[in-house]
Amino acid sequence: MTKDVIALTQRMPDPSAMVAGLLSGGPDKLVDTASQGAVVRLCDEAGRPLVSVESPLLVQVAGEAERLLGATPPPVPYWWTEARATTGVEHAEHLAGTFAARLAALADGSAWPPEAAQSLAVVKTDGVSVAPEPAAAQPTVDVLTDKVAVVIQDRPVVAMTAWLQDAFRTAADAELGIQIVTPAGTTLSPAVLHSLSSWPCRWVVRDERDGYYDGQSGAVLSWQDGMFAPVAGADATADDPRTPVAASFKEVTDTGERQLAVTFRTVHPADERLVLGGALESTWRALTGEPPAGWGTAEPANLPWSLRRLTDIAYERAPEPTWFVVVGSPDRPGLATVRISRTKAGVEEYVTLAFGYGSDEEMPVDSLPGAAEELATRHRLLSMLVQVRKARRDLAVPPRFEGPGVPLAFVLGAEEVHRMPGDRARNTPLPQPPVPLGPKNRPAMYYPLPGDPLDLSGWQDFERLMRHLKGA
Repeated sequence: MTKDVIALTQRMPDPSAMVAGLLSGGPDKLVDTASQGAVVRLCDEAGRPLVSVESPLLVQVAGEAERLLGATPPPVPYWWTEARATTGVEHAEHLAGTFAARLAALADGSAWPPEAAQSLAVVKTDGVSVAPEPAAAQPTVDVLTDKVAVVIQDRPVVAMTAWLQDAFRTAADAELGIQIVTPAGTTLSPAVLHSLSSWPCRWVVRDERDGYYDGQSGAVLSWQDGMFAPVAGADATADDPRTPVAASFKEVTDTGERQLAVTFRTVHPADERLVLGGALESTWRALTGEPPAGWGTAEPANLPWSLRRLTDIAYERAPEPTWFVVVGSPDRPGLATVRISRTKAGVEEYVTLAFGYGSDEEMPVDSLPGAAEELATRHRLLSMLVQVRKARRDLAVPPRFEGPGVPLAFVLGAEEVHRMPGDRARNTPLPQPPVPLGPKNRPAMYYPLPGDPLDLSGWQDFERLMRHLKGA
């Protein structure tokens, strides 16, 4: 098991400050490096890590510490230095807390959580032992089996940090699933939720009444054969396991909050003059009146929005795919993930985007056709799906039932429409005709759908539309 401690400081921790923090365990502790120097580790005499510290990250985007930690940081820009302690070892968590407290004192800042960083004194650690390999070699992973890597997180919001990205990457390379275990009060960032879609990956929530349950489906879980898996109900059969649903998962209060979710794909010819991210910025401006606030290759999003810098990183990593997270300003909750990859068709951008609205706020539904037309005419749109759902304004994913999204509109790009025979794209079985977007001789098509979050029949209309467009 590991424990996260974070220092938020006005000044960059200089080498002397880092060493002073790392020597919080006393002179008998050793310093080691990993990940090409990006991670510094406080080790025991055998070289096994007690505390692992990531390189300080300069955060230039307002609202990220509040969104992910519920903490008040120094004014932007500030430095985010994250440490993980092996809490299965006595005193290791105190080491991390003392490290963060010393860093905050020396570099003008604060530590999160406050209770973990209350002392600057040297921690007595004589005679301690640490978890054996291989668990200690990968400080992000708390339990490793031949099926899954289990990560235990005790944070207000489980974010797609560099730590967690490394865990997903390591597990994928080993053909393992990731299972994230959290307390009942924790939420997930949407960026993490999208990465838990494949079996046996899952979000495991500790619960006083039912033990453990799946934070996405509510299924009651137990540790079985090296991983968390659904338990069978009392009246289960071989053909129908009837997994019970946790009572906590079903405790839902309707606040009237909603989310507008947009998913789209664009593809561009591979060209050295190509600038990426323009499709996302265009959609963001159309729906909010402003560009995104910031972006990064992990959470927290630490860089001010810049198409050029985003493009440069994608080019540096090509032909490997690149993943980004993009956030909005604190007063307009918005979060997107962008995956850029090289395909036979060119350079593809796959974007998932969501905005949150309170019960007294209007969603910009009337702006959707204009946003879609901009994508179709200027950014080589392939397809776009817009949904509305009853969910939290702050976009955090709770371990409670949230109804599925309901389709509000579907858009087919001009090239896809052009490839269809006859008038198939125009003449559909839907009650409303599509709205042509762009040039009359080569339009894209905007298909309005009911979009009532209380009426799931909209998915039947969407399925009929898809079958028609595919010629089924």
